Amino acid sequence: MFDLERVREDTPGCRETVFLDSAGSSLPPQVVVETMVDHLRRETQIGGYRAGSERLDDLAEVKRSIATLLNAAEPATSIALSDSASRSWTDFFYAVPLHAGDRVLISEVEYASNAIAVLQRARATGAIVDVIPSDSTGQIDLTALESLLDDRVRLVSLVHAPTNGGLVNPVAEVVELAHRVGALVLLDACQSVGQLPVDVAALGVDALSATGRKWLRAPRGTGFLYVRAELAAALQPATLDLGSAAWTAADDYTVAAGAARFEFWEHDVAARLGFGAALRYLLDLGPDTVYAQVAERADYLRTSLAELPNVTPLDLGSHRSGIVSFTVAGVEPENVRDRLAADNMIVTVSHRSSTLLDMTARGISALVRASPHYFVSHDDLDSFVAAVACL
Repeated sequence: MFDLERVREDTPGCRETVFLDSAGSSLPPQVVVETMVDHLRRETQIGGYRAGSERLDDLAEVKRSIATLLNAAEPATSIALSDSASRSWTDFFYAVPLHAGDRVLISEVEYASNAIAVLQRARATGAIVDVIPSDSTGQIDLTALESLLDDRVRLVSLVHAPTNGGLVNPVAEVVELAHRVGALVLLDACQSVGQLPVDVAALGVDALSATGRKWLRAPRGTGFLYVRAELAAALQPATLDLGSAAWTAADDYTVAAGAARFEFWEHDVAARLGFGAALRYLLDLGPDTVYAQVAERADYLRTSLAELPNVTPLDLGSHRSGIVSFTVAGVEPENVRDRLAADNMIVTVSHRSSTLLDMTARGISALVRASPHYFVSHDDLDSFVAAVACL
């Protein structure tokens, strides 16, 4: 049974604010902060190297927790820890061989960082970038995707849940079509892991990138890459160091096995231990319970805002995530954000530049993004809706 009072007690920040920006950087549970601070104190006593060595088992457990959450096999060889979702995404993408005439498919809700990387490599290699259209609901058009696929497609970049709204794309269906022609599927799960079920075995994705700071409620500077273990062994990362490879002779080196080849030796141990604490907190609550609580709050907020005459809901898709996007008539999104912040209500603004294709097609320059996590109460949501109505 979900205990709202307990999770609110574990989240001091939600007592002071109506916090609706978990799609940006969520409020970590107190145990995450304590875990990090305890380790930093230990570093002041014996230094970072020895303090880190004391926690090797705990650091390995972070990967096991991720594997449990994703239903991933062989965490030691399929999970690489990183400092962000973008780092994980680009590390994998730049390891996929591309040559002149090869094709990369992206969707209309592609995130800016991903799109920039795709365009940069296309310019450097002569690869071709094609955009998969959306269907009438805003989701990726599977019929159009099937018509675009051929044996020149090397990679399909799929955003599970875009940064600028509540849409959820169909993953398993995209993977099934892409694999027919031998294309890889790289899933950007930055906005889905922690708030939606993500089962890599069932979905069949080749790789997946995610961050800790959003729906997983972990510290900034944490993220991970999942790669099918057999695929990881066939890829050569664009950059290596003494953590991802071993210098074996004056003119030779050996790349680490599995996903470890995507990890650099230097990292923030305290942040990763905090990441592990956040993962354990989620697993202890029960992921399915968390997913249901997030979905219920997003639906409640979306429905309540839609009843206001001055609000235009902007979420697409037939299946919705915990992100609720909208505009307020006559009030710029930045002004909405700032006026709400003055009342200790935290939302953010998504601008056209972050999802250029989608927002240009819809004629939107900016929108307000509210993302309630499970620690947000219904009283919080009612207060927020009343504040928006006053705008």
